[in-house]
Amino acid sequence: MAEEQGDTGMPGIPPSFIPSASRQRPSSPSVDAAPPSFIPPSRKRAAKPAAVTPAPASSTGPAQQMPQSFQPASKPARRATGSSRSAASQRTVPPATPPRTVPNTPMNVRAAAPAAAYGSTMAVSAQPPRRRRHIGHIIVSVLLVLILAAALGLFGVWNWVDGKLIKTPWLTDRADTPASTWLVLGSDEREGGDSDIVGFRTDTILVLTKPRKGSSSLISIPRDSLVSIDDYYLKINAVSQLYDGQSLVSEVEQITGQKIDHVAQIKFNGLKDVVNALGGIELCYDSDVSDPYSGLEWQAGCHTADGDTALAFSRMRYADATGDFGRGDRQRQVIGAIMDKGLSSGTLSNPGTVMSVADTTLNAITVDEQTNPYTLLMMALAFRDATGASGITGSVYWSDPDYYVDGVGSSVLLDDQRNLELFTALADGTHEPGVVGTLAESQ
Repeated sequence: MAEEQGDTGMPGIPPSFIPSASRQRPSSPSVDAAPPSFIPPSRKRAAKPAAVTPAPASSTGPAQQMPQSFQPASKPARRATGSSRSAASQRTVPPATPPRTVPNTPMNVRAAAPAAAYGSTMAVSAQPPRRRRHIGHIIVSVLLVLILAAALGLFGVWNWVDGKLIKTPWLTDRADTPASTWLVLGSDEREGGDSDIVGFRTDTILVLTKPRKGSSSLISIPRDSLVSIDDYYLKINAVSQLYDGQSLVSEVEQITGQKIDHVAQIKFNGLKDVVNALGGIELCYDSDVSDPYSGLEWQAGCHTADGDTALAFSRMRYADATGDFGRGDRQRQVIGAIMDKGLSSGTLSNPGTVMSVADTTLNAITVDEQTNPYTLLMMALAFRDATGASGITGSVYWSDPDYYVDGVGSSVLLDDQRNLELFTALADGTHEPGVVGTLAESQ
């Protein structure tokens, strides 16, 4: 240690340590100054001006005095190689506290906007112009008014249609089945003249089926089909006349194995007025016809038919080699053409035509007690689908088309098992589109 002493005999200060101002002795010209490589740290405060860092003392010149404005740190400097720390340096550091999240309110967004202008990364939501909000309110208000007007209009139309419906108790208490099934009946109530139908007999029997998935179908049941009620044999077209409508519905349910959900009976005389209200319908038949019984005069091909021609077209059977089976095909064609024309854009876009067709149609039909305007619309749509390219049409299966029974005459003996299988597939929606039935298989 003698070798490290200066000219006055005092030990030199190690270059890595400078005592704090409170413990440092007054410097003298003969004492060595701290090396220029170290500057004691100073703590800055926001409320006071920055402290002036003293210049390093020369190793040979006199010691420089600190300015009066300089406040040296009271905390002693840490030893570079010491084994212990002073009590003042052993401070407990409080746990870090995450910064408080500022809610993203419009006020805070506006307050943060200047910071974003100076390089802040905070995303500032653009406020929509007031004019756009006003336009949006106007559009919403107009839409609400239109919806309300449409609702009131539909409510008025609903009440008008429902009030004009003629309802009759047709339905039975049979358990429901998966598909929606309509029974569409055509009755010819002609009075006097040359008629093969007397009184109130069912001339057309159509079963319209709409499954939950799959193709809709329209299947006809021959009017001469043989049925039995209370061990009494008769043709199915006489059931509603000799018994009642519910008995007819019950017989159809036995043939199909399906619950009849709704019934619509169409009067052929009223059908003529519906066709005229539509401005005619297009019908096709591949043979020339001159039939005095029905009054049909027809040239082979497709023609636009008025009401009288459409009525004769649906009645004609004697000039047709297939008889009643062929008449059933033409009746399906007439009703399908009416549905297509009635649901076309040309008809629906003309309010006058819509009202005329609706009025004449409602005057021409009788429905079951549970039918309403909605079920009528669903029936019309299902009818259109069934008679379209992806639909299923035809007749039921029979085993003998000329089965003779005493007191009944020639009748059609149905194939009960095949018909049950057919309508099960139709109700499940698993049957392929096309034409079905014994008549289709024989052609």
